[in-house]
Amino acid sequence: MSAILARVGRRQRRRRSGAEGAAAPTIDYTDGEGNVLTLRERVSEGSVAAVRRHDVSPGSTAEDRWQRRSEVLFERLAVSWTIAGLPLTGQADLLGRYRMADAETRRWVRETLAEHVRRHQPELDG
Repeated sequence: MSAILARVGRRQRRRRSGAEGAAAPTIDYTDGEGNVLTLRERVSEGSVAAVRRHDVSPGSTAEDRWQRRSEVLFERLAVSWTIAGLPLTGQADLLGRYRMADAETRRWVRETLAEHVRRHQPELDG
C-alpha cells in the first residue's frame, strides 16, 4: 500500500513541476530495411550509474559484461522500435524483441547504440 501511495505522490509532484508530459528529446535511426529505432537523446545520471555498475560486475566474464551492458544501454535508451510497420513501445516488448533478433539486427542495434552514445552521452562511451 505504501508503494502505491509513494507512486501517487511522485506523480503529483511531477505534475506540479510540469515534468510529466514533457517528453525527453528522442532521435530516430532507420536500418536498411526501413525499421526505425527511436532512442532517448540522453539518460539520467541514475541510468549512467546503472550502466557503469555492469562494467565491473565481479565473477562475470568479459563477454557476459559486454552482453549485459549492451542490454542495459538498450533498456535505458530505447523508446520504441518499429519493425515491418509494427511499433513496439513497452520496455518488456522492446527488450524481448532485441533478445530474439538475429545476429545482423543485434549488430546493427549495438553499432547504433555505440554511435548514439558517442554523439550524445560520451560519458557512457566505453
